[in-house]
Amino acid sequence: MFKDGLLKDKHILVTGGGTGLGKEMATHFAKLGADISICGRREEPLKNTTKELQENFGINAYYETLDIRSAQDVESFIDNVFAVKPLTGLVNNAAGNFISPTHKLSSKGFDAIANIVMHGTFYITHCVGQKWIRANLPGSIISILATWIWTGSAFVVPSAMSKSALHAMTMSLAVEWGPKNIRVNAIAPGAFPTKGMTARLDPNGSMMSDDTNLSKSIPMGRYGKMEELQNLASFLMSDGCDYLTGQSIALDGAQHLSGGGTFSNLASVSDQDWDNIKAAIQQTNAKDKEERS
Repeated sequence: MFKDGLLKDKHILVTGGGTGLGKEMATHFAKLGADISICGRREEPLKNTTKELQENFGINAYYETLDIRSAQDVESFIDNVFAVKPLTGLVNNAAGNFISPTHKLSSKGFDAIANIVMHGTFYITHCVGQKWIRANLPGSIISILATWIWTGSAFVVPSAMSKSALHAMTMSLAVEWGPKNIRVNAIAPGAFPTKGMTARLDPNGSMMSDDTNLSKSIPMGRYGKMEELQNLASFLMSDGCDYLTGQSIALDGAQHLSGGGTFSNLASVSDQDWDNIKAAIQQTNAKDKEERS
């Protein structure tokens, strides 16, 4: 679909770029010639992904570990990234989520999601935008949202609330920063199975099989393919759509138009099943914490 070198001379930052959807997008940008910076909380996947991008595509790649919940750390990181090469694009991909009945959710659990998805994404976007505006540079921002921004979704209320806030940010900054030649868009993917998503949103492996209500709720009858997300993200980062801004684009096979939120079918889950799901999520989180240490 895209000509070789489409993104040559671009420098794109992908938050949460060491694994999952972030890595997939960063890889496609690099394939099209862009230099890449990535960040995340775990060094090993960041280091491995950076090495892969350099060796496979011959581009410049840079990484740092970063907890985007710290505004001060974000500012220092963005200074370092621009010192390598001024950014031309930003992909707000870093996120966190888990399923839980809302009445059983603690304030700490809510903050764990909201501080990453809403606060952290704003810190990154704000800091990069300031750099572009002060230097009179153009830029393109993509935030990875979810179709819950239109439908809401039971059992993932902190994420639905935070992603909706980023949808509002996308529309608001498109107007405010449009005169400064900074485009702000978002992609709302549907079901694109990844290891991280499965561990926290389907820890028992019962939702993503082909015979579940989730798969049957997608009018196109299948889950998303990574190249479809890669293609849309690359188009939004290219110079071929300079008039497109302020849009959140659903990439979900029309799933959100056919139902009441991704996890609405979980209303029938028993308390014991929820306890089992919580234990599985906690086990995943403990493993991640051990790897980071």
